[in-house]
Amino acid sequence: MLHETGNTLNTTDNEDFVLRLFITGASTNSARAISNVRRICEMHLKDRYSLEIIDVYQQPERAQAEQLIALPLLIKKAPGPERRLIGDMSDEKKVLRGLGILNK
Repeated sequence: MLHETGNTLNTTDNEDFVLRLFITGASTNSARAISNVRRICEMHLKDRYSLEIIDVYQQPERAQAEQLIALPLLIKKAPGPERRLIGDMSDEKKVLRGLGILNK
């Protein structure tokens, strides 16, 4: 399990983003998702996020508790509402919309 604190978006909301990224080992898609999420967070959420990376092979109980359907999966726990994004997170605009940072 890896915890990171990084950069944020300039918004009037003071809540930090709490993100969990579920991956499957050292696969190419997992590595790409980690890299993309880190980059997006550093660019758009400066100092306003925490990112937990969970390998479902090492922590299957966490995956089961979250009722995962596909991986890689990014879950935004806060600020609410919870949102789930599936894939390698390569479409930055789609990720920003999914996190509620970008409106259309």
